[in-house]
Amino acid sequence: MVSIARKNLLEDIPRFLVAQAGIMFAVSLVTIQTGIFQGVIRSTVSLIADSQADIWIASRRMVHLELTEPILFDSKVKADEVKGVEKTDALIIGSARWFISANELSVVKVFGFNPNKGLLVPGKVIQGSVSDLEKPYTLIVDKSKLRSLKVNKIGDRAKLGSLSAEIAGITQDSQSAVSGSFVFSSLETANAYVNSRITSSVNCKWEVGEFKCVNIYEKVDPAVTTNQPNQSATDGPQPIALNTPISFVLVKAKPGEDLKQLQQRLQKALPQTNVYIKDEMIKKIGNFWERRTGIGFILGLGAVVGVIVGIVIVGQILYSSVSDHIKEFGTLKAMGASNKVIYGIILEQALWMAVIGYIPGILLCWGLGMWTSATQGIVILITPTTAVGVFGITLFMCVSSAIFAIQKVNHVDPAIVFKA
Repeated sequence: MVSIARKNLLEDIPRFLVAQAGIMFAVSLVTIQTGIFQGVIRSTVSLIADSQADIWIASRRMVHLELTEPILFDSKVKADEVKGVEKTDALIIGSARWFISANELSVVKVFGFNPNKGLLVPGKVIQGSVSDLEKPYTLIVDKSKLRSLKVNKIGDRAKLGSLSAEIAGITQDSQSAVSGSFVFSSLETANAYVNSRITSSVNCKWEVGEFKCVNIYEKVDPAVTTNQPNQSATDGPQPIALNTPISFVLVKAKPGEDLKQLQQRLQKALPQTNVYIKDEMIKKIGNFWERRTGIGFILGLGAVVGVIVGIVIVGQILYSSVSDHIKEFGTLKAMGASNKVIYGIILEQALWMAVIGYIPGILLCWGLGMWTSATQGIVILITPTTAVGVFGITLFMCVSSAIFAIQKVNHVDPAIVFKA
């Protein structure tokens, strides 16, 4: 019976190719929509997942990684004193104006951390080193954002607010698909860009690829007490003070420490904050983007459309194939073949179509995912679970289509063989 199924399948090559193209389209649409959804959610928590911190301390009003009320650097100091803590690091996240040209402006998210702690991992650094951020007013930029930020290589300079910035490194796989450009700096540099307020009465103009200003800007840092003099933008950033606003405290536990117990001790020491184990933090952020935004619905709707399109195309092809071979099926019935045998032929055709259409479809999506990740910074995440799930959906799609075709055979009269 296998030969009959293959013969029916390959008898009309153009029709077979159309059917496979339809299945490939459905497989690609489902895979891409699912992969983009998983990639988007993964990108929103990638900095958390890749970090070396076991516990994250945040404000009670945290919504997601980039939307949270600040806590004070004093929380980091208190966390250091809790039993079971090996080391901690403060993380500052905030927005800064990036001057692309004299007439073009962008907004970037600045992530400030201690380059020597190693708790925050700013993606995969492919040029330069995280330790290079120890130099004031230096940044690490993701490879996928170089073109949009109009920088090309290490050593290029840019303007954030009224302060200069030098590219000290290039990373990749550090960006969130739902946010603007992320740049990474030391804690002090980020504090200067994010928490300081800039005042000036002078005008600047763009000359030979950089800003030229008549006078020096004055920067007032909230981390500095009022009896300290203002610092010019040409000086280094102010050191972090106990009352400096930060976004999170990252905690590394001592080896063998029970994280649940450490979490409780940290919560007791810092009652005005929320303390999350890394997995809890990932789940909280992921749930926000998955459930409180329209991302899941939109991408899920696209996947459902892909399945419906695939069922319609494959169902039409199989139904037409059964109609064209109705006399052959009538002959089999006249020879005593049971319905089970005939159903097996149709189902086998459907299974062959599923396998042959799935393989090139999933390979196409894998290649597309590699390209978008490398050039656009958009991750189409195709995990083994996703691949198996999409194959299951493809089988369901083709078998469901075969059921419609089987209805045609149910009404076949063996006497049709003897009709002229």
